[in-house]
Amino acid sequence: MFTSYQKEGIQMLTVFLDHRGATPLYEQIYRHVRASIESGELTEGTRMPSKRELAASLEVSPVTVETAYAQLVAEGYLRSKLRSGHFVNPLGDRLATVPITHAPTATEPEPNAAPAFDLSTNAFDASLFPYTVWTKLIRATLSESPVGLLTAGHPQGSFALRKEIARHLADYRGIHADPGAIVVGAGSEYLTGLLVQLFGRTSLYAVEDPGYPKIARIVASNGGTSVTIPLDLAGLDVERLRGSKADIVHLTPSHQFPTGIVMPIGRRRELLAWANEDRSRYVIEDDYDSEFRFAGSPIPALQGLDGSGRVVYMNSFTKSLAPALRVSYMVLPEALLARFRVDLGHVACTVSNIEQETLARFMREGRFERHLARMRTAYRMRRDALLKAFHASPLERRIAVSNVDAGLHFLMQVDCGKTERELVDAALRAGVRLAGLASYRVVIDPQARPSVVIGYGGIPLDRVDRAVAALALAWE
Repeated sequence: MFTSYQKEGIQMLTVFLDHRGATPLYEQIYRHVRASIESGELTEGTRMPSKRELAASLEVSPVTVETAYAQLVAEGYLRSKLRSGHFVNPLGDRLATVPITHAPTATEPEPNAAPAFDLSTNAFDASLFPYTVWTKLIRATLSESPVGLLTAGHPQGSFALRKEIARHLADYRGIHADPGAIVVGAGSEYLTGLLVQLFGRTSLYAVEDPGYPKIARIVASNGGTSVTIPLDLAGLDVERLRGSKADIVHLTPSHQFPTGIVMPIGRRRELLAWANEDRSRYVIEDDYDSEFRFAGSPIPALQGLDGSGRVVYMNSFTKSLAPALRVSYMVLPEALLARFRVDLGHVACTVSNIEQETLARFMREGRFERHLARMRTAYRMRRDALLKAFHASPLERRIAVSNVDAGLHFLMQVDCGKTERELVDAALRAGVRLAGLASYRVVIDPQARPSVVIGYGGIPLDRVDRAVAALALAWE
């Protein structure tokens, strides 16, 4: 509470302070004086009581009043005049006085409780991450080059990391990429957005259907337009692509998401022939989980077949290390690289220097290859356990699985008298999270058999049997 009165030309103040409250006394004085200046009770030019006078009146220390006055001077409410005291400053045009209220809190909905069994495609088992090694490498990185890590990095990312990525691609994917052609960014979504900016809003973008649902949204958010291209048993239908008049196509040829289809060599050559028909055409090859193949040799990348600079190769460490690292990269053809440096060379790299240098060291020391080998073994065991559990369950005669030789998920058709939506909902009620194939479609096929996508990247081996048993009960 605050009151004031005049005494010998000085505005005397009576402030009722709460000596036991959490708010400091100086702040209470500051708030009272500020409020009365803003309300017009204390007018321009009014002389305030001296620090000692106000301190004696309020029974507080002069230092308390001095602190309150100093804050009011700093914010322009008062001015200090040598040997004359403190005076109220002009506020200019006064704002309408309104009661001070707290800003509304932007509440975020509570996340749903974690399911007992997570078979979604984006699930991640944190126990597989090499914590001890990573911690050691971070410390070594910080100790050896602390200053350089805190400065702005190259727009395309750390050269040390790009050099290791180039070596890895040559050894394991048959891609011969110059480190100077590699661009590092925080996630494939971010890099896709850069490509839309590079290709321009007037280009027409084709995306797979079913496919990764975010791609069309990324194109739209960057001002572009997309069309969907259906799949057949060999992957994206090139004739339908040709008829769409698209300029750019985004696809996952080595392990189509989410069907798992591997595009055969004949279809790949058709796709490259389409790209070579017009100089404005490009293929964005998303090779998102190509590290995990459990039968035969790895499928060669489409970019390795491209001799005309029509393919942008893209990959990520999301599946092979951890989603939280947000380290992805793309390899640009020579013509696009020149455009990138002119049009987007000012864009800063969005990945921390510390993470980039630590990852480069992880790869340079051969730890990444050893980590991948352990991951392949772990995921193969989970896949095998899931298939064995399904075939030993009451569901055996009602399911058909396909494309199980690569990646971290497979497709499963289910014929038990339920719609796809009913299958997904019943599974969730039983504590199992998974997705239906329709959730990845833009154009719904009413004749399609109910199918679900079974991901095994996040379920521990010792929980597989219970997850399948829960699904068998839910779908009986």
